[in-house]
Parts: sequence; structure tokens; C-alpha cells
Amino acid sequence: MSSAPPAPALPPRHSIFEDAQALVAGSLFIAVSVLMFREAGLLTGGTAGIGFLIHYASGWSLGAVLFAINIPFYIFALRAMGREFTIKTFCAVALLSLYIEFIPLLIGFEHLNPVFAAIMGGLLAGTGLLMLIRHRASLGGIGVLALYLQKRKGWRAGTVQMTADCFILGSALTMVAPEKVALSVLGAVAVNLVIGVNHRPDRYFGI
Repeated sequence: MSSAPPAPALPPRHSIFEDAQALVAGSLFIAVSVLMFREAGLLTGGTAGIGFLIHYASGWSLGAVLFAINIPFYIFALRAMGREFTIKTFCAVALLSLYIEFIPLLIGFEHLNPVFAAIMGGLLAGTGLLMLIRHRASLGGIGVLALYLQKRKGWRAGTVQMTADCFILGSALTMVAPEKVALSVLGAVAVNLVIGVNHRPDRYFGI
């Protein structure tokens, strides 16, 4: 009688240094993406999209707005994903807000084609988000609320996120030209393409 094959060993957890570099680098990629979107007059979905709308309407600091509007969502992150995820997410959002304020002191865009900004900005954001996801972090906001509602109410997180994004991008038509909104959708497609192709739990075993 043959014995059952041994259970596969659990992969090693990421070290503190590995988590830290992912938060620093991933947030940096996303910040450059956000600045490209802003320079081209575009926006994105999620909480960042709300931040863009407030920034465009009021002229308030985009970094400060993004940090402030994420604060309530940490409650949902704590309940849905736990303490470690929430702390990492808070650090990622804080880093992103600081980067958005200080990176313009280091670089500028004398010429930036909007189509390139949408595609390249989306690819950069997707890469940064992928790094955060693989190290159990996020940029908080509506994505965390969607996970909370899925856990507590049984609502599909993807449907909640998509509905919110459609509402945000639809609202943008009141203050952003339709062609800019269309390019923003292109950027969102680029973001999700990177994550959809590269975030495969059956291929990636880091935790």
C-alpha cells in the first residue's frame, strides 16, 4: 500500500527588508505614474481617482488629499485583512503622498504625450501595485472596502470596485474633457493588464 505524498513545504515568508523595499519601490513607481497622469490631465479609478477629482476641482495638494481620504478606509482594512496588511498599507499610502509632493522637485515633464502618459503611467502603476500585492499591502481605499463587503456581505469585490470606478470616471466628465476620460480608461486597462498577467498565485509562492 503506497503512502500519501508528503505535503509541500510552505514557502519562506518575506523578510522585513524585502517588505520594506517593496513598499518603498512600489509606492515610488505608482507616484511617478500619478504625476504622469496629472501632467497629462488624466485621472484613474479608486480612491486615487477621487483624489484627482478633488485636486482638479479645488487645487488642493494631491498628496495631502490622497492621504486624508484614505484614513477612514483603514478601519475596513483592519477588519477585512488584519493588522499586518493595514500597517503596510498605511506606510504605502504615506510614502505615496510624500513622493507626490517631493518628486516634482527632482523631475519635470517638458513634453508628455497624453497617450504615452496613459499607457506608460498605467504600466508603472500596475508594476507598483503588483509589488505591493505580493507583499500583502495595497493603497487602501475602495479596494479595501470592496474586500470588506465581500467578506461581510458576500458582494463580489471585483463588481464593487468596477462599479465605483465607473462612477468616478463618469463623474470626471463634469470637469475633465471626454478625450481625457477616455485616455484615463486606457490607463486603467494598462494597470489591470499588468496585474492580470503577472499576478498568478499558482506561479508565485512568496508570502
